Amino acid sequence: MLRCYNSTLFCKLWSNNVLISNAYAQAAGGADPTGGLMGMLPLILMFVVLWFLMIRPQMKKAKEHKAMVEALSKGDEVVTGGGIAGRVTEVNDSFVQVEIAPNTVVAVQKNAVATVLPKGTLKAL
Repeated sequence: MLRCYNSTLFCKLWSNNVLISNAYAQAAGGADPTGGLMGMLPLILMFVVLWFLMIRPQMKKAKEHKAMVEALSKGDEVVTGGGIAGRVTEVNDSFVQVEIAPNTVVAVQKNAVATVLPKGTLKAL
């Protein structure tokens, strides 16, 4: 029981139970006719949107990159992930030899090749 020794508005409202409402038990609701499917629908919809906007394009890009790496051959002009441009001189199982300047050859992993340039691009640089 709250005892108020002054006549503030809060004490008057508190003592008259204006600020405290009674809690009553609610009747049990009936079973959900949709079986909870409507509750799962937003989650399923978000996954579908995520699939088509993010996951599927990433998988397509990875497939194209894998095909490009497998098609590397001697004489291709490439740019690595680090931005080094050069001409492929030798192709091994997991590495390629890239000539970046006359008599300067570096070994680069195949997966580090970012793009294959059109022929003659290095001469224009």
